[in-house]
Amino acid sequence: MRNFRKYQVWKLGHQITLDVYKLTDSFPKVEQYGLTSQMRRASSSVPANIAEGCGRESEVEFKRFLIIANGSATELEYFLILVKDLRIVSENDIIELVEKVDQLKRSLNKLISKINTTSIATKSE
Repeated sequence: MRNFRKYQVWKLGHQITLDVYKLTDSFPKVEQYGLTSQMRRASSSVPANIAEGCGRESEVEFKRFLIIANGSATELEYFLILVKDLRIVSENDIIELVEKVDQLKRSLNKLISKINTTSIATKSE
């Protein structure tokens, strides 16, 4: 079993979740059950799925949870665009967070590719 705390991609996902919670604290109360809830759920889903995948037995299952995490990161990316366009936050308030989410998605894709390469090498042996 893998230790999810050792993965840099999990650490980044966790930090993004903390950043999202801090950002959404300033959202209007009317968004408490809307965007605030959706953004917090999407952000926390990323490190949660990485952790759950680490607890699985096979590379195939681990990869599946990484793909789900990547989908949640993409969902969060959309919500960041939405809150900027709705003028709930300024672009300056989310530039660093958008960059972190982009890095997170790239890291997830690299890890998924690494698993694909490992799986192909194992099958051909």
